[in-house]
Amino acid sequence: MQGDLKEEDKMSERAAGILMPISSLPSEYGIGCFSKSAYEFVDWLKGAGQSYWQILPLGPTSYGDSPYQSFSTFAGNPYFISLDELIEEGVLTRAECEKVNWGKAKGSIDYEKIYNGRYPLLRKAYERSKISENPDYQKFVNENSWWLSDYALFMAVKGRFDNVEWTKWAEDIRLRWKWAMDYYREELYYDIEFQQYMQFKFHEQWMKLKTYANENGIKIIGDIPIYVAMDSADTWAHPELFQLDEENVPTAVAGCPPDGFSATGQLWGNPLYRWDYHRETGYSWWISRLHYVFQMYDVVRIDHFRGFDEYFSIPYGAENAIGGHWEKGPGIDLFRKVEQALGWKQVIAEDLGYVTDSVREMVRESGFPGMKVLEFAFDSRDSGCANDYLPHNYPVNSVAYTGTHDNETIVGWWSSITKEEQKLARDYMCDQYTPESELYKSLISLIMRSSAKLCVIPMQDYLGLGNNCRINTPSTVGKNWKWRVNTRQLSLKLQKEIQEMTLRYGRMNWETVE
Repeated sequence: MQGDLKEEDKMSERAAGILMPISSLPSEYGIGCFSKSAYEFVDWLKGAGQSYWQILPLGPTSYGDSPYQSFSTFAGNPYFISLDELIEEGVLTRAECEKVNWGKAKGSIDYEKIYNGRYPLLRKAYERSKISENPDYQKFVNENSWWLSDYALFMAVKGRFDNVEWTKWAEDIRLRWKWAMDYYREELYYDIEFQQYMQFKFHEQWMKLKTYANENGIKIIGDIPIYVAMDSADTWAHPELFQLDEENVPTAVAGCPPDGFSATGQLWGNPLYRWDYHRETGYSWWISRLHYVFQMYDVVRIDHFRGFDEYFSIPYGAENAIGGHWEKGPGIDLFRKVEQALGWKQVIAEDLGYVTDSVREMVRESGFPGMKVLEFAFDSRDSGCANDYLPHNYPVNSVAYTGTHDNETIVGWWSSITKEEQKLARDYMCDQYTPESELYKSLISLIMRSSAKLCVIPMQDYLGLGNNCRINTPSTVGKNWKWRVNTRQLSLKLQKEIQEMTLRYGRMNWETVE
């Protein structure tokens, strides 16, 4: 499917990167954002010989704070807007920003405080901005009206209905009757413009940061969930894309079957796609979606890639995933259509979990690299094929990880596996002597020297942190997406260690060497 790729279209033959969400950056204002520390992190990555910075989805988060449950497929998270830049613009004062209670814990995110503190500041900035007179703003609104118009109205109406999910709104606007749409557009004019202002600032600041990263030899790996949230502008504006009834209630929802990690499976609750409709429309929504995300990122990791081959369908209203069944997805046909429309794009296929032969075939046919996670090689809880995850078996066209945002940290994982599994791992490495406190370095180097063309290590693993610093524990709510690094941890010593390891295993980014 790939054909002959131009040199610049290929992922570097051997390269390394670091996984760290924007939210995890150091910041004075309670959550990582597009501030000075983001630019400093790019410089730090460059000094460490890295080629890639992998982040999590950038969308506005809903209840539970998960970036994989967003109010929009296309919008950006206003939490990431740099307040310092707004101070420099003169639409906020430093005193106003410092007066807000952002939470006490420097290494964690208090989302409630962020929500209560940030939006009033952003509203002040908007009201002082005279944004409607800004030609760049006008251009942004016009160019993005195909998604922004619905999103801004959705968020404004949501605010009017005390932020309840749209399925509980009044019928006229829930079902998008024309007169109701016209009424709310007029009634909530300034709330809508405020939403558009935040998206403009987000986009402006993000593209500036991405440009800086690219100019310094660092490519951005973005991340998109396969599904959209039920409570999103996408489902409200385009119910025809999803398996919903005439009242826009889901008939079935997404999830994963029971496995070694969860006896009842995972009930995600996202609406499923009406793939026959997508096929009939030439996958136009998917093409628009991917066209947009490739303007935002250099490489895109697509979460739950196997859902394109087969997806797990759970009856709506079920308490868990036990009663679900597999249905056939669009398969390779979707990606052929995308390539015809957009040309070859760099995608990482998240093909983890129980992988069937048909999934393997689809990934192979797509030409996209799959993912290999070291933790799965020695963990009996994993229902996949452990052999696939042993580093000597990694194909060149793959991306190797110690773990992902959904896994334990490598230190936490080591302490959670059995003595037999630990022995298996040590035997594999021929290493009976490295003390446990240093073993994470041996485990990282194990995949760094594999054949996989790209190796991405979560920041917590390079820091040797335990499970109290993991990003997410699937199927739990309230304690995830909170971890933050502090400036002290991003030391020159660690940078040099990473650079030496990257050089040792032939993954050095020579473009960045001055």
